[in-house]
Amino acid sequence: MKFNSPALKSKNVFIIFLVTAEILFASISGCIPVNPTGTNITLSEVISLSQSNNIQDVNIDSTSGTMTIIAGVTGSPLNINNAAGSPVQVKDGDQLWAATGALTLADLKGIGFVLPPVYTTNSSGSSSTSTILYIAISIVIIVALFFFLSRAGRQVQNQVTNFSRSRAKLVSGNTPKMTFADVAGADEAKEDLKEVVDFLKNRWTFQKMGATIPKGVLLVGPPGTGKTLLARAVAGEANVPFFSVSGSEFVEMFVGVGAARVRDLFQQAMKNSPCIIFIDEIDAVGRQRAGGIPGSHEEREQTLNQILVEMDGFDPNAGVIVLAATNRVDVLDPALLRPGRFDRRVTLDLPDIAGRKAILQIHVKGKPLGPDADLDIVAKETHGFSGADLANVAIEAAILAVRRKKTTIGIDEFEDAIDRVIAGPARTSIKINSKDRELTAYHEAGHALVAHALPNVDPVRKISIVARGSMGGYTRLLSEDRYFMTASQFKETLATLLAGHASEEMMFNEVSTGPHSDIKQATALARKMVTDFGMSEKLGLRTYGVESVSGYLGVGPVEQRDYSEEIARQIDEEVNKILQNAHQVAKEVLNGNKPRLTHIANKLLAKETLEGPELETAFAETLPAVIKPEVIQGKVG
Repeated sequence: MKFNSPALKSKNVFIIFLVTAEILFASISGCIPVNPTGTNITLSEVISLSQSNNIQDVNIDSTSGTMTIIAGVTGSPLNINNAAGSPVQVKDGDQLWAATGALTLADLKGIGFVLPPVYTTNSSGSSSTSTILYIAISIVIIVALFFFLSRAGRQVQNQVTNFSRSRAKLVSGNTPKMTFADVAGADEAKEDLKEVVDFLKNRWTFQKMGATIPKGVLLVGPPGTGKTLLARAVAGEANVPFFSVSGSEFVEMFVGVGAARVRDLFQQAMKNSPCIIFIDEIDAVGRQRAGGIPGSHEEREQTLNQILVEMDGFDPNAGVIVLAATNRVDVLDPALLRPGRFDRRVTLDLPDIAGRKAILQIHVKGKPLGPDADLDIVAKETHGFSGADLANVAIEAAILAVRRKKTTIGIDEFEDAIDRVIAGPARTSIKINSKDRELTAYHEAGHALVAHALPNVDPVRKISIVARGSMGGYTRLLSEDRYFMTASQFKETLATLLAGHASEEMMFNEVSTGPHSDIKQATALARKMVTDFGMSEKLGLRTYGVESVSGYLGVGPVEQRDYSEEIARQIDEEVNKILQNAHQVAKEVLNGNKPRLTHIANKLLAKETLEGPELETAFAETLPAVIKPEVIQGKVG
């Protein structure tokens, strides 16, 4: 484990500086001996030179036990031996030195040393002063080193402690509150959570009656349906602290850190009781345990075990309620879902038309709307949108209004914003040749004409040959909220999907790669009709599925079919039959309305986009040899 904080790095530099300063001071003060410069000779040679008056200056340092000599030779150089016994020549002015050890000046005189006229000595008093000063400064440096090292150690210890602290964010009462009024399109979910709010506000009333509130509430739903917003609204309504953390923030590469963070989170929650703990994306840590089988993540399992213990361990009336959100409830460990942990499950579905309008009304607050901005129409056109998608639609519409230098947001901005959310921005920079534009126009006109002609298909809202994302063009229907679909509706939907292919085939006597996505959707829908919905007369009322089971030792899923090879062949035949019938219906509609198909395609080539009254006019204009919709009713079945 490494801690490379800037504070520790600066302390290390300072410690190195202190040690270097101590060494330099010791060298300067003389406490660490430093050999003089010059030729090293023996003490006997020094005495001989002094007795022959060949020394002009000497410095005797009793502290270091050395003497430094400057020779005073007249005439030719003297031949002497150095301390190693090698012969050397000494000239006038040469610097020599010799080791005196513990000998004093009096001791040197006693053994025959003759002082020259010029000499200096270092007294013992100055040496003692230097030694005392060195000891004092050394003590100061040692104390400073101890102080900074202990401080760095405490910082490292604090970092280790903080590493196991919970990463949960505490939303206190000072932050702007969110209430149920800020969440739309989830009326049933809000009703389920009102009991939680009532308990947090008046928990003593519940306790007098012997009632306990569920310890955990699991919010389940597709992404963007407002699970996190609803959890914040519960905290705002109850006016209690709100701890927010993601499931992935518990798990680290170091074993035991996740469990320590869970313990710390619940300890903080108990101190702030009553409060709410919100764990977003709990499936990141709450997946089914593998029981020690190779490939399992031991750290994640330890973290999950700690969550189970904490939820089952604290007092049921302590006022701590755990809210968790996931869109993968199928992968959660059964121990999380049993009574005593997540007792209640609140499901958030995609909003219906009333819910979409309510959500849009929240997100257009503060935005200037034009007189034609009908939110009812926008709500109808956004079938299948989540709350997050609708918020994005409102933002994109406002951005488009600014780009177009408008003072209000009109229905055109909302229409374009819906297209941007569904398929991305228009790709106006790409150059499409005339043949491809014509093929795209007939393709989209075929979709629109068949959808308009068949009675059980949603009304056509918009046709465009402007490329968006990976689509060369698109036809958007005004979808309605349905809770059930009949076989006739499925078959007419399939005919609409295959109408682009039929139109290309009829007008150009060949097909392109354009219908690839349509064929893929149609095939998937036809297979569901046979295998899931029991809409095949030949195969009868049963489902034919593929079950995923765990592989060897629980590693990897293995698919197992619950039907024979003969049934699989019959399923393929039924799917092909449904697709061929739908394709035939689309061709009959287009063959009977060929002038109308050409008319709509030409309008698309001229204007690129048809919608609103202009689209209705294209469908209603009188043209020769046009079969009316009622003539082809009943052909699909």
